[in-house]
Amino acid sequence: MCAHEWTQEDEVARAEAGIIRDANGNQLENGDSVTVIKDLKLNATTTIKQGTKAKNIRLIDEPVDGHDIACKIDGIGSLYLKSIYVKK
Repeated sequence: MCAHEWTQEDEVARAEAGIIRDANGNQLENGDSVTVIKDLKLNATTTIKQGTKAKNIRLIDEPVDGHDIACKIDGIGSLYLKSIYVKK
């Protein structure tokens, strides 16, 4: 018999832990299309402009330096994005 007991708050926190949300609070899922809401500078010569679409995103289970979305953007290629800079 298990001696561990969880409260309702623990259950909600556990359920929320795996959910990735965009800048507006909408839940993101694999395969969604998102739009970048802010100009993002990749390096000295490459910038992702506001309004750029990323199609067929993939959510990362273990974020890389806070980046929790893997995607491909036309003209740029594969990269990671933070969910706080995109909207559904």
